[in-house]
Amino acid sequence: MNPSLRASIIAEWRGLPEPKQKPDRFESTAGLLPKLLQRLGLKERLQEKDVAEAWSEIVGDFIAAHSTPVSLKEGVLCVRVLQPSLHYQFEQISKKEILRRLKARFGGSVIREIKFRIG
Repeated sequence: MNPSLRASIIAEWRGLPEPKQKPDRFESTAGLLPKLLQRLGLKERLQEKDVAEAWSEIVGDFIAAHSTPVSLKEGVLCVRVLQPSLHYQFEQISKKEILRRLKARFGGSVIREIKFRIG
């Protein structure tokens, strides 16, 4: 006999359907926390904070004194630079080296590109 047919016959005979058991949806916090951070957009914010804290160590004192990481969105790090001449130097000369160091420290999936903005 078909199990669903059997269940429907028994439910009809009893007068009430049997309560359905809910599937067990237990998930450990270790598996749930990264998903929650990603869903809330906090994972990128944590990475952005880590990059900002390590900025002077990665780029050196001179560059760190004249620039500040502003945001990290979808692998693109936006950096504010104080002067146009420094913007040119960073964009044309130092960008590849800075990007290489950042990728070595944080991985290529975290930072794919750097954009320097004057401001």
